[in-house]
Amino acid sequence: MHTRIKICGINHLDDALKAVECGADAIGIIFVEKSPRYASLTEARVIAESMPPFVTVVGLFMDAPEEKVREALKVVPLNLLQFHGDESAEYCDQFNMPYIKALRMRENVNVVAYAQEYPNASGILLDAYHKGMGGGTGQTFDWNMIPADVPLPLILAGGLTPDNVAAAVEQVRPYAVDVSSGVESEPSVKDHKKIEQFIKEVQRVGTS
Repeated sequence: MHTRIKICGINHLDDALKAVECGADAIGIIFVEKSPRYASLTEARVIAESMPPFVTVVGLFMDAPEEKVREALKVVPLNLLQFHGDESAEYCDQFNMPYIKALRMRENVNVVAYAQEYPNASGILLDAYHKGMGGGTGQTFDWNMIPADVPLPLILAGGLTPDNVAAAVEQVRPYAVDVSSGVESEPSVKDHKKIEQFIKEVQRVGTS
C-alpha cells in the first residue's frame, strides 16, 4: 500500500495539472467563500473537468447550507465531499456521495469516538486546531495524539510541508496526507517546486 496524496486549495488549472503530473492522487477545491483559496463554481468546473481518470476531485465545504452543496454538485463533477465544520452525520449522509469528515485536533479529543459518529464516512481527516480558523493554518499538531485504532482510513493534515511530511508518514502511517499552505509561496499561490518536492518525499517513504 502507498500513502495517497491530496493537494488542497486548488483554484487554478495549472496548479491542478502540475499536482497530477507530479503524482497527486487527489486535488481539493474549496467552496468556503471566506477562504483565500476559494474557487468559484466556474473555476471549479474547469479544473474538475480537466482531471484525468483515477484522480479524485474533492469539494471542501464548511457548515454550508444544504442548497450550496447541492448547487456545487450540479455544476462541478466532484468525486468526494469533504466536510470541515461541525456537520452532523445526518447532514453529511444526505447527499448520497462519498465523503470524508475533518476533525480539528485539540487536547482531550477522542478520535475513535468521533470517527464512530460517522460510520458512513470514507475517511477521517485530522487537522490542526486554531481558534477561529477552519484550516490552512500552516500549523502542525502533536502526532502522538493519534490513536492506533482509528476505525476509518486516516488522512493526515495540518502544517505538512516538504520538510516534515516524510517524518509524518513514517510516524503515523496514514492512509493519505493532505497539504495546502505547505506547498504555497503565499496564501492561495501554489509553488510548483514545493508541490513536486512534497510528493517526492511522500513517495520516498510512503510505500510499505
